[in-house]
Amino acid sequence: MAAFYHHHHHPNTDLRRVLHRLLIMSSMGILCFSLVYFLTGCCESDLTENSDIKPPAHEFLVSGWLHERNGTVYKGGVTVPDESALYPGEPSTGSPGLETNSSTRDWTATRRLPQALIIGVKKGGTRALLEFLRLHPDIRALGSEPHFFDRHYARGLDWYRSMMPKALDGQIVMEKTPRYFVTVETPARVHSMSQDVKLIVVVRDPVTRAISDYTQIISKTPDIPPFENLAFKNRTTGQIDSLWSPLWIGLYAQHLERWLAWFPRAQIHLVSGERLISDPAGELGKVQDFLGLQRIVTDKHFYFNKTKGFPCLKKPEGSSKPHCLGKTKGRTHASIDPEVLRRLREFYKPHNQRFYQMAGQDFGWQ
Repeated sequence: MAAFYHHHHHPNTDLRRVLHRLLIMSSMGILCFSLVYFLTGCCESDLTENSDIKPPAHEFLVSGWLHERNGTVYKGGVTVPDESALYPGEPSTGSPGLETNSSTRDWTATRRLPQALIIGVKKGGTRALLEFLRLHPDIRALGSEPHFFDRHYARGLDWYRSMMPKALDGQIVMEKTPRYFVTVETPARVHSMSQDVKLIVVVRDPVTRAISDYTQIISKTPDIPPFENLAFKNRTTGQIDSLWSPLWIGLYAQHLERWLAWFPRAQIHLVSGERLISDPAGELGKVQDFLGLQRIVTDKHFYFNKTKGFPCLKKPEGSSKPHCLGKTKGRTHASIDPEVLRRLREFYKPHNQRFYQMAGQDFGWQ
């Protein structure tokens, strides 16, 4: 009976041992798989977070990503990161460049204070300029207007730095806030951040700029008085209200004078808002020269949109359609009495002449 009992239970004992071992091995396997999956996921998310960082153009020259033809540098597969979803579906540029020269190059992206600012002017073409410049692989630009030096200065430089996009060594960080140009305190504040910062101002015929400004105002507050009523202190005598914001902003000489008290003229680049429309590549070429960058953004990037009346970017790589500025750009201007326009041009004439002398160039405004 004892022998029978022994032979009857021995296989079950072995089976339990086998099952026990299988259970332990399965648990270990699941644990190892989970650990590998977790580590892989962390690495992948880290790469994804930094995938919008563009290696500088001169590094691409080393790796052969940029090539030169007829004296112009063209992008060969270089795409542009887009923080504010301006170019949906555009692939990131990262790994091929990161593999290049990695032993001698610090590829760590950091947030830095800007080295260049687009400081004005409102309704001059600053948004167009910023979006055109964002095509350049050596420029990292903040999409929104931080208004640090005019509204949020009390938050401090650390807050301002935290707003900036991450950039690699050799890339230029920049932002645009058109109100800076006309805010009295701003030049000194910018100077205290950096004495070497490069300043860009887009200027436009002050009369058409004022009308564009007013057109934007009535789109938000339709019940305001007519342009003519706001532009004059006394319509009968023809006395202009130069303190009315749309007219005051156009006193460019007065505002530039404040900036020249803190920065040399060579550190301030003036862009013609009119030529930015008629010859965007030409104006962009000068800006790239001013920033010390290669002329990568060329006429091959633009086409003229007759409906909107200004240039648009040709189809970005990886995107399904061309990119134009938003619906708020290119509005039909409010209709203004020709006599009012004549008086405004007379008012601005001496101010414009003084501005031309300070700028060292004639913008050709009537």
